[in-house]
Amino acid sequence: MDEVGGSGLDDVRIEGSKVILRNVKQADLKRLWSLKYGETDPEWKKWDAPYLPLELIDFHTFIDKEMKHKTYDEKIGAYSELLMEKNDQIIGSVVYYWEHEASRWLEIGITIFDPKYWNGGHGTEALMMFIGYLFENLEIERVGITTWSGNERMIAVGKKVGMQVEGRMRKCRYHDGYYYDSIRMGMLREEWESLKFRR
Repeated sequence: MDEVGGSGLDDVRIEGSKVILRNVKQADLKRLWSLKYGETDPEWKKWDAPYLPLELIDFHTFIDKEMKHKTYDEKIGAYSELLMEKNDQIIGSVVYYWEHEASRWLEIGITIFDPKYWNGGHGTEALMMFIGYLFENLEIERVGITTWSGNERMIAVGKKVGMQVEGRMRKCRYHDGYYYDSIRMGMLREEWESLKFRR
């Protein structure tokens, strides 16, 4: 089987003080599948769009899916998914996807699978490093996230890394007997440049 990222590609490894971001390798697939699909009702899913059902897939289907949608985008030369690692253990991942590629509208997402790493600054650092990786490697002017008003931690992390709330669609997400807002946040390249130099 080929490496998930393809062959002959440069590995990505971005080291922070709390976490390391790196590309997915073949040896990671079993663990990654277990983290994403190993439980029927994982704790992380209660915050990651819980109004959308988690579709459980078996390992072989997961492998097929990973091979069909390799995480390395050869057209633009960047990995669309990086693993978040702490003490040589995978604790989460960061991803980007095109909302509309022709107009270079790109969105990102982050998941920390293990609750013991929540509220410790790991997600903030990972998101900051991933945004930097994208602006340094892609010809884009904005990076955005979409979340829901029930995920207050995600909104707080977005603000910490310098994103602004750009839109709020009120009461359009119904979950567990309550209505929630859909929240759009974003950062422009010039805002990232300004923050980068200040840091």
